[in-house]
Amino acid sequence: MKLLRPVFLLLTLLLTAFYAEAQLDRAEKKMVKYVDEHNKEGLVLLKQIININSGSMNFEGVKAVGDVLMKEFAALGMEVEWIDGASFNRAGHLVARIEGGKGKKILMIGHLDTVFEKDSPNQEWRDIDENIVKAPGIADMKGGDVIILQSLKALKHAGLLEDMNITVVMTGDEELSGRPLDKARKVLIEAAEWADIALGFENGDGDPKTAIVVRRSSSGWTLKVTGNAAHSSQIFKPRVGAGAIYEASRILYQFYDELSKEEFLTFNPGMILGGTTVEYDPALKQGTAFGKGNVVSKDVTVTGDIRCISPEQLARAQATMKAIVSRHLPQTDATISFGTGYPPFAPAPGNYELLSQFSQVSQDLGFGVVEAVNPSNAGAADISFTSQYVEMGIDGMGMGGADDHTINETGDLRTFPMQTKRAAVLMYRIMKGIALGKGK
Repeated sequence: MKLLRPVFLLLTLLLTAFYAEAQLDRAEKKMVKYVDEHNKEGLVLLKQIININSGSMNFEGVKAVGDVLMKEFAALGMEVEWIDGASFNRAGHLVARIEGGKGKKILMIGHLDTVFEKDSPNQEWRDIDENIVKAPGIADMKGGDVIILQSLKALKHAGLLEDMNITVVMTGDEELSGRPLDKARKVLIEAAEWADIALGFENGDGDPKTAIVVRRSSSGWTLKVTGNAAHSSQIFKPRVGAGAIYEASRILYQFYDELSKEEFLTFNPGMILGGTTVEYDPALKQGTAFGKGNVVSKDVTVTGDIRCISPEQLARAQATMKAIVSRHLPQTDATISFGTGYPPFAPAPGNYELLSQFSQVSQDLGFGVVEAVNPSNAGAADISFTSQYVEMGIDGMGMGGADDHTINETGDLRTFPMQTKRAAVLMYRIMKGIALGKGK
């Protein structure tokens, strides 16, 4: 019996490969073969751009990565443009376009920057073993950037790219967005208005068995509270009241009490300053406070973030928070303001339909079913800005890995050709109308 097990395993693998081969048409087989034959070239390019530091605030480094990739897109016959980021205090964005007139309009989304600035100890590609590489931004998301490029090369090799409608936007500030945000995301929103379908190549949860159909929003809020400064012996008296710190405490507790159980909603007070005097610099995200135990607090500033699954959930949460703030302990006042940020990539029937087709592509290639990531595990990303414009979209089509945003970030090289094949075949089927009905 033990001797039969290896034979059974071999037969299973052969049957799986045969089945996968049988599900692909001639063009798809050609693309798959191209990806396999040129995978090493893609990894050489990936290593090249990883070894260029492109922390969000290293403008020269971000532009240098963009320059490398722009040459690659231009060689495919795409129209290439660099959008200067001076107006939003960042390096800028890469845009590549081709419009051949057939099928749906596809927006492919990546980003050039990483969280690792010049002073990070994590600066270069390091092999852990034959499959795992430790490197800055390999999963989030330079691996995804090169997957975009490799999938387009496969389409080009099959004689398909010239007939397709594709725009690639790779932002230079996804990890630390420029301000004002409307200028920083202007080119991405314009591309989304043009597109029918958005494909995001972030690493998602790092598992190629999943993709993202919903992302929660990410925006900020600021709470300002005032009270009557007085000797502490007079606190709670009608003339003095409760003081600013008690009022801030009440508000924060009631946020928790009334909203913490709502699914997919989170709100985090990340910074609080309170006392007799408070100075806070919103640009630097830091400040100072002075107070004494025998003085009733006069001012409190609290800043935090809020994350929601839909615009409707965000509006409800903000309304509840405003109502809580307005109640006031004696002799106190408080206001809350909400900043702009990343909108939610809201759940939509089209997103789930596209995921189903992506999963079918994966199965036809022999890679198995792809399921949706739990929205609680999906933070904000650039695809969120497309939500209200495109018919459908998915994210998490990038390279698998682990520990992104840390000096231990790794990428799994086995997922590189897998994700490239999935992307190329999906886009081909979209163009042909196989996946989503006839293109417009």
